[in-house]
Amino acid sequence: MAFLLKPHADKKPDETALIDEFGTTSWVEFNQRVNRLIDRLRSAGLQTGDIFSVFSGNRREYYEAFAAASHAGWLLVPINWHGVAEEVAYILADSGSKALIADTRFADVACQAVSHKDAPQLNVSLMVGGEAPVGFLEYESYLAQGSAEEPDDQSLGGPMFYTSGTTGKPKGVRSGLAQTGAPIESLQMIGAGISGMLGLPEGGTTLLEGPVYHSAQWAWSFLPLLIGSSVVIRQKFDAAETLQLIDEYQVTNMHLVPTQFLRMLRLDDDIRNSFDGSSLQIIWHGAAPCPIDVKKQMIEWWGPIISEYYGSTEGSIVTTVNSEEWLQKPGSLGKPSEIMEIMILKDDGSPAAVNEAGQIYVKNKMGSDFEYHNDPDKTKEAHLEPGVFTFGDIGYLDEDGCLFMSDRKIDMIISGGVNIYPAEIEGILVNHPSVVDAAVFGIPNEDFGEEVKAAIELVDEIEPSDELAEELIAFCKDHLAGYKAPRSIDFEEALPRHPTGKLLKRLLRDAYWKDRGRNI
Repeated sequence: MAFLLKPHADKKPDETALIDEFGTTSWVEFNQRVNRLIDRLRSAGLQTGDIFSVFSGNRREYYEAFAAASHAGWLLVPINWHGVAEEVAYILADSGSKALIADTRFADVACQAVSHKDAPQLNVSLMVGGEAPVGFLEYESYLAQGSAEEPDDQSLGGPMFYTSGTTGKPKGVRSGLAQTGAPIESLQMIGAGISGMLGLPEGGTTLLEGPVYHSAQWAWSFLPLLIGSSVVIRQKFDAAETLQLIDEYQVTNMHLVPTQFLRMLRLDDDIRNSFDGSSLQIIWHGAAPCPIDVKKQMIEWWGPIISEYYGSTEGSIVTTVNSEEWLQKPGSLGKPSEIMEIMILKDDGSPAAVNEAGQIYVKNKMGSDFEYHNDPDKTKEAHLEPGVFTFGDIGYLDEDGCLFMSDRKIDMIISGGVNIYPAEIEGILVNHPSVVDAAVFGIPNEDFGEEVKAAIELVDEIEPSDELAEELIAFCKDHLAGYKAPRSIDFEEALPRHPTGKLLKRLLRDAYWKDRGRNI
């Protein structure tokens, strides 16, 4: 049996490991299916250290792929299912993927991606959830040909998440979790250590209500799975259904983002009053700033079981704060964990004083670090020195050593907990024949925290119009996932730029944040 799954398959073979809209998988079935997938992908030529990708919605087979990578010494690249064909093809090529597992719900994009001029030659392409189109093999039939016996030579593998940056193109993050070839016991220790630090109950029930291609949703569902938690999986978040699922499956833990809090708080009183929620033990949230009033209302409703973290795909979890601590210091992101150190540096590189804002730098005392796959320049840009890095955020430490966020140095937009990088969108807009210059930034959105706004400078002979704005938005959607496209466009006579050429984007952005009491 797969090493990390054996204890659960032995102890509770017929109990449910995974539940999604399409069915359930028991622990013994899960273990056997992971073994079969390892056997088949090895037969397709994947060796220790190789990389494969998954382009799928949330479903049970995704966890089979994660578990197979973890036991066979492979890196798995989860691809954002909102991506268009050229984005998917780029990630397949940049990562050096040898195989692709795609979801029939996104079959059209998957087919276009593997036939794209920039796509690599794959050893095998699999389609889950339905009939396989030309160029793909049907996942279930493929799996059935594999051996369910325990694989030989098991070794550590993990995920390599792609995240964009200020230079536009997404880059794979090779962190401490994105390692291959180490003893498989390493992941067991990592999973148990992180789950223990986060208070995740062994043998509990996890509810996945966000995209598992995101590192946080992976960590808060796959790592609990390794310590015996069942995982209830949903493709899309529905506020009323979430309350129903928590009570139906006696959910003990889950990860949420502030937008989801807000949607549940807005439910009708009769739905909220019918919710029991007594099974819940710990709720974690992060990925975006949470309005203070929203969090206070959630703690009043669900009790002091809500904890928050600050971290990133690159640096994992840096600080944590529980409900009681947060209520003493509303807005705080808490103190760093025992293995993390935080430094706040001013623009001149000198240390900031207590309660003085500066750029946040992080150091893992265990020596863990990260690099961007195929991009040493981007890796260097994020580091002050080896082992000391930044996520581009601005904040300060108070007199008790608690971290507070005050701004983001890089131009990232966080909409509904999803990171959106303006440089990538600007790079598309300036390719439109009517556009001479473009600036993309986040403006307030009551539901999602921020939404994407574009300011456009047109070529001389073109006049602004609502029709042109719609055309530019559609142009973005042709080349990027829909959620990255601007929700609205302002036309400017000229964009504000420094004589050096630097775009003074804050002059455009600040007008929308005036009197909001926050900058992000």
